Amino acid sequence: MKIAVLPGDGIGPEVTREAVKVLEALDLPGLILFDGDVGGIAYKRHGMPLPQETLTIAKSCDAVLFGAVGDPDCDALDRHLRPEQAILGLRKELGLFANLRPAKVFEGLEHLSPLRPEIAKSLDIMIVRELTGDVYFGDKGQRGEGDARTGWDMMSYSAEEVRRIAHVAFRTSRARNNKLRVTSVDKANVLETSQVWRDAVRAAAEPHPDIELSHMYVDNAAMQIISNPDQFGVILTGNLFGDILSDLASAAVGSIGLLPSASVGERQTEYGTFGMYEPIHGSAPDIAGQDKANPMATVLSVAMMLRHSFGREAEAVRIEKAVEKALADGIRGGDLGGSHGCEEIGTAVRERL
Repeated sequence: MKIAVLPGDGIGPEVTREAVKVLEALDLPGLILFDGDVGGIAYKRHGMPLPQETLTIAKSCDAVLFGAVGDPDCDALDRHLRPEQAILGLRKELGLFANLRPAKVFEGLEHLSPLRPEIAKSLDIMIVRELTGDVYFGDKGQRGEGDARTGWDMMSYSAEEVRRIAHVAFRTSRARNNKLRVTSVDKANVLETSQVWRDAVRAAAEPHPDIELSHMYVDNAAMQIISNPDQFGVILTGNLFGDILSDLASAAVGSIGLLPSASVGERQTEYGTFGMYEPIHGSAPDIAGQDKANPMATVLSVAMMLRHSFGREAEAVRIEKAVEKALADGIRGGDLGGSHGCEEIGTAVRERL
């Protein structure tokens, strides 16, 4: 079981260190970890945010555990040299087109959500977002000057692109096994791209008759996530809408320090689906090196990795239950109104394994 560990910048090394300790505490057979530089630290050491050596390591492994990238010292660099380009490069080179981001309010933390407690406690959604298409990657440009200056960005999806992300959503729904329900979010009433999306999702659903499929316009979906989240199991959507809705759902949880994510593609290893796993928070350079970061999101990313890339559901559940128990016992970082440090939180989770 080969895992590339890419800690990155800021608090990345701190939270990744604690997550790796949790992983090692499981004493899994044949586990081999490979370290690599990525982001701002990679630029300072190698002159580029994604060195070829790091990319080679990632490609040779069964999964990648990623920390965070972002360094204020690199803000003035040309765009292709900035730390954030590393994660875009990894997604492209590793063929990672699907982002899985769960949003769940942990029991006892309902008061931290901006939603009413009775609504917050029902929030348990997995958002499956397409990562490599849509308006972000379409043709774009500007022309003219002054008041006549115009800009354009082309939104497009092929049926094949939609089909492959839809199958990820249906497989994810079945793996969650609590709500066999996929809600496809689009804007088919006004966008031709969304009509192609909707038709392709319907076709992809045919081999999955046991999973309930529904369609929802994105503006309504935003309202429903806040007002009635219990209706959702898996939300399937494109790059632009997924970018917005996943942040909305994350805010409803109450802290980004608890939220993991996975980016996967079609590559299969002998264990499962190759993927890259990371917390959704950034590098937080203002608290880096101060033992103030909450490592729980990275620890939960390890649980996602064990589930999706190694088929180890039992170990994934053990980690999730250990995090839940630590939270229930009052082990909380500053993001949750507590005073426990990064290393202390990691130790508490391991003790509860």
